[in-house]
Parts: sequence; C-alpha cells; structure tokens
Amino acid sequence: MPTALMQHYLSTWEEMAADGSQFEMTDITVRGVPMRVFKNAPPTMRAFWELTAGYADREYIVYEDERFTYAEVAASVRSLANHLRDAHGVGSGDRVAISMRNFPEWVMTYWATVSLGAAVVGMNAWWTSEEMKFGLNDAQPKVVIVDDERLERLLPVLDEIRADVALHVMSVRSDRDLPDNCSRWSDVVDASNAPAELPPADIDPDDDACIFYTSGTTGFPKGAQLTHRGSVHNVMNLVFMSLTAAAAEAKAKAAGDIEGKEMGNLTDPASQPVYMAPTPLFHVTANNCLLQPCTLVGGKIVLTYKWDPGRALELIEREGVTTFSGVPTMSRELISHPDWETRDTSTVQGMGGGGAALQPDLVEKIDKSLSNGAPSTGYGLTETHGIVTANAAKFFIEKPASCGRAVPVCDVKLVDDDGNDVAITPEARGQLCVRGPVVVKGYINRPDATADAIRDGWFNTGDVAMVDDDGFIYIVDRAKDMVLRGGENVYSAEVEAAIYQNEAVAEAAVFGVPDDRLGEEVGVAIHLHPSASLSAEALQEFLGERIAKHKVPRYVWILDEKLPQNANGKFLKRELKERLIPTL
Repeated sequence: MPTALMQHYLSTWEEMAADGSQFEMTDITVRGVPMRVFKNAPPTMRAFWELTAGYADREYIVYEDERFTYAEVAASVRSLANHLRDAHGVGSGDRVAISMRNFPEWVMTYWATVSLGAAVVGMNAWWTSEEMKFGLNDAQPKVVIVDDERLERLLPVLDEIRADVALHVMSVRSDRDLPDNCSRWSDVVDASNAPAELPPADIDPDDDACIFYTSGTTGFPKGAQLTHRGSVHNVMNLVFMSLTAAAAEAKAKAAGDIEGKEMGNLTDPASQPVYMAPTPLFHVTANNCLLQPCTLVGGKIVLTYKWDPGRALELIEREGVTTFSGVPTMSRELISHPDWETRDTSTVQGMGGGGAALQPDLVEKIDKSLSNGAPSTGYGLTETHGIVTANAAKFFIEKPASCGRAVPVCDVKLVDDDGNDVAITPEARGQLCVRGPVVVKGYINRPDATADAIRDGWFNTGDVAMVDDDGFIYIVDRAKDMVLRGGENVYSAEVEAAIYQNEAVAEAAVFGVPDDRLGEEVGVAIHLHPSASLSAEALQEFLGERIAKHKVPRYVWILDEKLPQNANGKFLKRELKERLIPTL
C-alpha cells in the first residue's frame, strides 16, 4: 500500500497526464515501433528554439564574466546559420562538429546547426589528436568548430582527415595561425548585422539532431543518433517530472501529510530559473538535461571554464543559481567545501544530477545542507537522449536508493542474461530495457552494434534493476560492473553506498579482483577527504557492521590522489584495475 505521500504523487501523475492536459499523450508508430508521444510536443528542435523569441531581453548565458541575452544569442545563431548554409552548403542531413570547452559559442553553434536541419556532432573535448581524427572520419561533418586547445590537437592530423573528409575548420577564441580552408568565428559571425530570419529548412521529427559519442572504455566510441523528436520529448519529460513532484509535494503539505521545505517550481513566472552546467556540453547530462530545459523556460545558464567547487560556490552566490546538476562527486565537493558555510546558497532549489547514482547518505546530506531546496536525481543514458527516470524532493528522501519512476512516454521491462522477459516484482532483478520516443535511432556506421543494443524498439541499458510496487526503479548495478564472488552477486553500487557512510571517504570505486578460489574478490580504491585518516582494516571493520561479510572488500587501496574519471565524471574502474591489481 503506498504511503500517504506516495498516493499524492501517483494521483498527481495521473492528473498531469490526463486527456486535455499539457502533457496529454497519444499512440503512434515510429520506424515500425509502437510508442507513446506527447500530443502537444513541438515537432523539431528548431520549433523549440523559436519558442524563445519571447525571452529576448532576458539574460541567457553567463560564462565567467561574460553575459549574453536571448536576443544577442539569437542574433549570433541567425548569423552563423546563414553563414553555414551560404558558405559551406550546410543543410538537412549534413553535420557540424563542435570541439571546445563549455564556451557560449558551443550553445550558439548547437541552435544554429539544428535549426538548419543538420546534426551537431558533439566531440569529447578530452579526445587526443588520434581520437579527434577517428571522430571526424566517422561522422564526416562539413564543418568543425574548435577552440584553441582543440585546434592545437587537430592541426597535426588535419591533412590526414582531409584525405577522406572535405572539412572546413572554424576557430573560436584563438589567435593561432590557420592553414587553408579555415576561418575565425570573429570574422564570419556578426551578431550586430545578422539576417532577420533563420534560413528555411525542411526538418522531419525523426531526423538526426545530434551525434553524441558514448563513453565506452574499450574499443572505439559509438556515435549515437539523437533525433529531434527524442530531444524534444526528453525536455518535456524533465518538465513533467519536475512539475509532478512539485505539485504532489504541495498537495501533501496542504493535506498535513508532510512538513518542511517545498520544492521550487520549474516554471514559476515570478523569477527566472538559473541553471549551473558544471559538466561538459558534449554529453546529454549538460546539453539535453540542463541547457535545453533551461532554454525552454527562459532560464539563465551559468557556464564555467572548468570544475572548481570554490569558484562554483562563488557563482552560485553571484548569479542566484536555483538548479545545480552535476555528477554526485560534484555535489559532495560543494557541500564539504570550506566556503559552503560562508557562501549564500539559499537560492538553490534542487541539487543532484546524474551520470552515477547519488548514494543514500548524499541524499540526506544535500537535504540537510540546502536551506530552501531538496536533492534530485535522474537516470538515463546517451542512448535515451537523457533521462529514463527522475526522483526529487520528499519522494527522493522517502526512497533515497531509487532513481524514480520511468518517464511517462517510456515503457520499461526487465530481461535475464538470455534476453528473456522477467516478471516485474519487488524481488525480481534483471537488465533494464527501455522503449519510447527517446530511444536513439542507433549508432552511425555501426549496424551490428545498433542491432545488438536495440531489438524490436527495446534498448537494453545493460544496467541491473528492480522495480518496487509504486513503480519506482532501483539501479542495482551495471551488469558488467558486478563482482561475481563464489557464485554470489556483489553489486558495486551497494558496497559503494556503504563505504560513503564513512565520513573520511571522499571517493570510492568498487571492482572485481581475480581470485583462483572464488573467481573474483571485492576490491576498492579510496580517496580520503583532506586531513582525514582511515586504514584498510578500519574500513573493513566499519563495513562489517553494515553489509554482509562476502561483500566487504578484501582488497583496499587508499590513494593520495583523486580517482581517475572520464569526461562525464564517472570513475575509470578499468584503469584502476589495470594499475592496482598487478601490485598485489
């Protein structure tokens, strides 16, 4: 039986999705796959961008000490779009690559490109020269727009790339000498003299809007094809989940079923929402789940040169940030930073994010640390355009181990290792599969990988999950990240959650260590908070009181340096294993 709080949530959900509502749904078939879609969704990302015309005078982008209004950005978008079409023939079906830090030009290029019907190729800014060569040869864009750091890496391999790709290079924020068939942003984008209109474009909802490369740890990355329909629906899912949680919490408070802080309303017209994007825009976490919903509601997006918790706190105070969404490590670093107590963070209504699970202890710490806000999380992948689930506020506190219910336009199911459906009960475990408009078309140039990942419209996430009686999903672990110890499944996320209950631990990554007798033993790499101390023996004793003996790591490495992460903030467990296991 659902709790009183949960009953408010479930009933509000039904009201929000009812016929005649803003989020009314209808059934259609896309590429032979039946799915639910929002009846009132804009058809394309161009139409989505055109909705922002009413926000002209509002601030849109803050990058360090630079500021741009919606009108100023729109003028640059029109100037760039017309230049890309006229000078380089970019149109429907073409691609434009972006390779830079989170500069304002990233945002301008995105909207200009999708408004032409071309697809953005979001290149990982951490890629080496050889990786850039692979990505550009794989995606074959007509134009790549790069900042100075990426230009330096691109130039040594540019001739090799151009042997296969007719590539024009446009540099941003660089005074470096340029070879032939290159230009500078400052010479071709003129916001003060921009055309009055975007170029005309013929765009289908299922055309590619973006190619984002998955952050796989083996082999070459795969370019996932994100569509206009999928991108629009991801934003509407985010808004639906936020409004449902806020309305349900308000009802529960009015009924006397809960007390305390209320979750802020995403579309409150009384004040402009302010989002901070601390993660790279070349991933769905920042681009699809922060930039795009911020844009839809006329919010302000705060971009930073790099992640620095002290600088982030300064900007939160200066800009009145209402939503902070990064990877869990970032939230931990913020609330444990020495400046947390002296900076004004009272505007923050939501803190959390995705990319990895928020451990239950962090959910509680965020709730206690925010004077007027609450923790939030979302679960999703590149291949789902963003979120599959979301959980926030009192509902997250009630179910801190859950990433939330599946978004309304997605069907979910569990399958076993052989792909057979698993009946969903609170006791069942299986690999989570998703079907709906947010599932990508596939991977460019990788038909075999596409066929393996998406079967009959169902995308297998590879994550082991369970679903409770209220429909809330719990990600138990990555199937490939599971430690199989003597025939017993040990889920890394569970062990990591227990480890994080120790106040000395700043970062923890659990992985399997080969063992002749048991197949695998549990190992963990730990990085401690400054001035904290903890021995391997003390940690094992601490965990022995919290989790089963076979789950307690036999091998503990306490490292002086921070654990290695990929560009999306996930710990590189393969790298840790390759480095640490040979030391045994």
